[in-house]
Amino acid sequence: MATRDPFPMRSTAFCRRMAVKSMVVRLAAAVLLLAGSVAAEAQQPVYRVGFASPLPPVPEPIPLRVFRQGLRELGYVEGTNLVIETRFAEGRIERLPELVAELVRLKVDVLLVGSTPGTVAAKRATTTIPVVFAGVMDPVGSGIVATLARPGGNITGATVGVGGGDFTAKCVELLREAAPGTSHVAVLLNPAYPLSTQVGEVVQAVGRALNMKLDVHEAANLKDLESVFAAIDATGARGLFIAPDPFLTASSPRIAKFAAERRLPAIHFSKRFADAGGLISYGASIEDSYRSAATHVAKILKGAKPSDLPVEQPTRFELVINLKTAKAMGLKIPQSLLLRADHTLE
Repeated sequence: MATRDPFPMRSTAFCRRMAVKSMVVRLAAAVLLLAGSVAAEAQQPVYRVGFASPLPPVPEPIPLRVFRQGLRELGYVEGTNLVIETRFAEGRIERLPELVAELVRLKVDVLLVGSTPGTVAAKRATTTIPVVFAGVMDPVGSGIVATLARPGGNITGATVGVGGGDFTAKCVELLREAAPGTSHVAVLLNPAYPLSTQVGEVVQAVGRALNMKLDVHEAANLKDLESVFAAIDATGARGLFIAPDPFLTASSPRIAKFAAERRLPAIHFSKRFADAGGLISYGASIEDSYRSAATHVAKILKGAKPSDLPVEQPTRFELVINLKTAKAMGLKIPQSLLLRADHTLE
């Protein structure tokens, strides 16, 4: 015999109430889940990264722009989970220790330093804050890291790998190829650069090897630079090689102007020089160096130790020729050199 529902009317109402109650419970759970997600996002840590540059702040230096973009692509966005504290030496490398010390006092999570002098200052300023360098010439030779593969300590980064004898010889040969017959080249270097003594020795060795006269001129500030210009005029040099250095890089527009006025073929490692009107630049990409540095910073923010991150080395060197400058100097750049150029500026 079939069992009859004793409450047929109440059964329908009860089902409706239970359905509504179930819907409310699901809605409440969704709200709680959303609230938890928002709360978790709100509690996302905000990292503070210090950025000490030897360059002027205006216009925005390309290295800083590249570094910001690199971090953004890796999930670190200013205003969301990142603050970048910037300090600029404006070409005065003697200010870098002071600027680095300011960032260390802020207790940044990671310190990014451009140039060899800045990184040497950071090494002296802290042994606890992770330091990442970019644009450094010879981090082993300057005592910044123990080896490229295992830097040790609290410092790693990305080197541009220039400044040795092979590089200097290559630059002088490029000058001679651009201006055939050049046998006398003025060399401009900064005596405050940590490796200036070694650079001077390399220059003399290159001169002997290439059977050329290479005069060394030193400038550590703008006043020195004007005196050097007069000295170069007096020597009768027919070419100019600017050694890698933050001050000389920041002074690229002034040096390029001097070289153009004297119709003096000149070469520097930074593309900034060719962009400013210098005849030739040849060197590793500074932009690539700062992209690699951004990757290192991101890894450190995720928990990696600087001592375990190998120093990144350049994978390519760029040859840039300013054809507008060549034309103004009356130079016809050989086709063989133009074919090897990565960029030409007209």
